[in-house]
Amino acid sequence: MTNNFKSGFIAIIGRPNVGKSTFMNRVIGQKIAIMSDKAQTTRNKIQGVLTTKEYQMIFIDTPGIHKPRHRLGDFMVQVAENTLNEVDNILFMINADEGYGRGDQYIIDLLQKVKQPVYLVINKIDKIHPEKLMKLIDQYKDLYSFDEIIPISALDGNNVNHLLEVVAGKLPDGPQYYPADQVTDHPERFIISELIREKVLHHTKEEIPHSIAVVIENIEKNENEKLLVQATIVTERSSQKGILIGKQGSMLKKIGQQSRRDIEALLGSKVYLELWVKVKKDWRNKQNQLHEFGFRLDEY
Repeated sequence: MTNNFKSGFIAIIGRPNVGKSTFMNRVIGQKIAIMSDKAQTTRNKIQGVLTTKEYQMIFIDTPGIHKPRHRLGDFMVQVAENTLNEVDNILFMINADEGYGRGDQYIIDLLQKVKQPVYLVINKIDKIHPEKLMKLIDQYKDLYSFDEIIPISALDGNNVNHLLEVVAGKLPDGPQYYPADQVTDHPERFIISELIREKVLHHTKEEIPHSIAVVIENIEKNENEKLLVQATIVTERSSQKGILIGKQGSMLKKIGQQSRRDIEALLGSKVYLELWVKVKKDWRNKQNQLHEFGFRLDEY
């Protein structure tokens, strides 16, 4: 650490599917937030830690702000909004390929109430023509007085280092909150459950993804010194359970095999993964089950 070490908390906020999790994983250097082409993938506030000799940045990847349709949706939006009050810098990320949307105006209205530096991060610039990018920059300049507008591609890393330099320049002097080798504040159980949920999002039909939760039941070493991970995929309807299991268990096997590879990479050891599927009707609207599955606003 240097004598003038800097540190701070940086919120990443934006509409669903603008690339917040991809950016987080790029910056941290490993997968701690799940990625999917389906909107509203992130449900909890996920903290990623980047430490250098000069600074420590704690990035907070928030759920995408959207119109809630159930209590879980209310929770997700409330987590994102609460985060704005507890950070040092805010990255407002948009998808260059989609441009301005009604959800952006809602976020901009929220930003009018904050005093921290706010940067507009235009992600996915690899998907648009430079001329369209310039028009986007001009459009957003008129909507809010951003401290800086920074175009990036989180997927290929284009201009991400410049963004980090800009944010580092605005960090306050502060302590090193986390050990240098720690990349997230979430326990391994949480990351494992998210890796499994990512595979469900990837492989199942549109009706499934947002109605599932993954609960880690047990993690222990078995008699062969192999790590045993037992998890339950909770869904809302019996028909969804059938899709998740698949013909002769084919879907659940595919989800398990791909999840196991990511879990082994995370833990650095061989893993035996057991998956079950359970039905809990309308769990996203039941407060006690939301709490049981880890969605508690009092923890944020």
